[in-house]
Parts: sequence; structure tokens; C-alpha cells
Amino acid sequence: MRAFLIALLTAVLCVEQGSSLFCYICENEHSNWNCLKTYKCDEQDKFCITTYSSAGLGKDAGYRITKKCSAECPETNLNFGVAAISTKCCGTSLCNFSGANSVKISYVVMLLATVASFICAIRAGL
Repeated sequence: MRAFLIALLTAVLCVEQGSSLFCYICENEHSNWNCLKTYKCDEQDKFCITTYSSAGLGKDAGYRITKKCSAECPETNLNFGVAAISTKCCGTSLCNFSGANSVKISYVVMLLATVASFICAIRAGL
């Protein structure tokens, strides 16, 4: 019995761990429904990331989703008024399922930019 336990312990310690990460992947898609393809990440990849970008106003607003594997976690949340980009990462298999909008366009910044444009136009005599 003791020999069996030693052999079992040796076998467990020698087995390579199967810690493969799986992520959903897509590139510049308009809908999260197009981002449900699964992919086995490379060994150095430790994160699944989702990048969500938006630009424009109202009906003219455009949204893009990119999902992929990554060795690093480049979380960002940049807002430029009428354009924004957000990158979120997570570290478990298939954790980047959601394509929820985490980017909000700042309407205050857009309003201030519009007012500043009108003031410049009036001062220039246009």
C-alpha cells in the first residue's frame, strides 16, 4: 500500500498541469453576438480582454468590440467627449463573455466643445 501511495504521489507531481486559458475572440465587431468564438490562448497569455470603443453622436454613433487573449492586463478607460475607449481584462476561462457598454460618452464635454466652437465662430465673424 505504501508503494502504491508513493507511486501515485510521484505520478501526480510529474503530470503537467492543464491550465489552458480559453477566451472569446473577435476583431472590431459591431455586436457582441459576433464575439462568441472561443479560442485556446497561448501559454504566456494570462488574461482575456475586451476592448469597447465608441465614436459619434446619437444615430451616427459607432460601436466596436474586440476580444482576445493577452499576456498583460492593459485596463484603460479613456473618454474624449465624442469618442471613448475602454479595455477590461479578466483571468479565468471564457470570462470575457459580456460585451456590455462600459464606455460612456461625456455629454458635458460635448456641450462645452460645441459652445466653445460657437464662441470662436462668432468672434471670427462667421
